[in-house]
Amino acid sequence: MSITKEYELTGMQEASRAVATTLRAMREHARPGMTAKELDDFGGEMLKSLGAKSAPKLTYGFPGWTCISINNEIAHGIPSEHKVLQEGDLINIDVSAELNGFWSDNGGSFVLGEDIHGHNKLVNASKRILGKALGQIKGGVKISEIGRLIETEARKSGYKVIKNLTGHGIGRSLHEEPHEIANYYDRYNQTRFRKNSVVAIETFISTASTTASTERDGWTLVGSRGGYVAQHEHTVIVTDGKPVILTAMNGIFD
Repeated sequence: MSITKEYELTGMQEASRAVATTLRAMREHARPGMTAKELDDFGGEMLKSLGAKSAPKLTYGFPGWTCISINNEIAHGIPSEHKVLQEGDLINIDVSAELNGFWSDNGGSFVLGEDIHGHNKLVNASKRILGKALGQIKGGVKISEIGRLIETEARKSGYKVIKNLTGHGIGRSLHEEPHEIANYYDRYNQTRFRKNSVVAIETFISTASTTASTERDGWTLVGSRGGYVAQHEHTVIVTDGKPVILTAMNGIFD
């Protein structure tokens, strides 16, 4: 969507506050021994208390309020009672929701407790690369150039990117134009970021795979060549200068 009226800005701010606050609270609430379902239920109750509705459940009938992906899972992980969180797990939580007709999306990977498996290097690279990408986004910039930056920075850090998962436009629905804000340079994509548009920018930084494949449950995505992936995502408003990060309060850059 494009922000043209004050009520649209207010609506996006409120929806973004709901998802960002929920993501931060879920990350802080997570403990070893807790099931993914328990963590998801906590997040679902928080969204409800803020008047927001789970976007994946509302849009796709997803079996959870949020997506919780653990270790080798990249995204869309089902928060089941069979998944028990362990010390040192690489966990990704993605929270998206609708509130009063406006939609917002954010996510982040983190290591639970002590980093006994050495995942923090990957997590920190993903955060750093997202921050660098956001610093270059403004009206008129080619989307493909941001993809080039993300892929180049990942390679410099010794990593790859997942090429079939992308950021996207958002606002009046969960996925809008532009539908693909890729993590690599797509020379065929001549689309440019538009001032006042709302987009969800996300990194998918990988240790081994460049493609995500769907598991037999029909939802969970894993790397086609294994390994681990860290994802971080903010919903932002594109301006003539630095973008306005609507989901900044999720604290992934803290």
